[in-house]
Amino acid sequence: MRRENKRKSLDRNYYKHHTCGDSFTCKVCGRPVVSAGAGSGHRNHCPNCLHSLHLDVEPGDRAADCGGIMEPIGVWVRRGGEWAIIHRCRRCGALSSNRSAADDSPVKLLSIALRPLAQPPFPLERVEELADLLGGTGWSTT
Repeated sequence: MRRENKRKSLDRNYYKHHTCGDSFTCKVCGRPVVSAGAGSGHRNHCPNCLHSLHLDVEPGDRAADCGGIMEPIGVWVRRGGEWAIIHRCRRCGALSSNRSAADDSPVKLLSIALRPLAQPPFPLERVEELADLLGGTGWSTT
């Protein structure tokens, strides 16, 4: 049964209390995604590209009517050291946080985590100048 049809036929909160063992094809990279290997019963994103679909308003409720692509924009560390992925919907801009899965691409997770260092919001050449403006000593490059 397709995900779109399943949302209509099951109780609104069905996935809050039941595992979802469905397989699906990623809408972004086209790879088949199976729930086995995720480390939990709730596979909600592609382990290859980490993209998801905007299906839920609250986790597991399948109440979102958007259906847009959820793009991974960041990662954060939860209490206890578990990583979570921050997704933003390309269509409506909604933000959500999803636990990382056991089989997620470590290279992709690290590339998202390091993005602010690789693409800082200011030119690195101006760090010393910016520190001087703020009254700091900056850092010496020599």
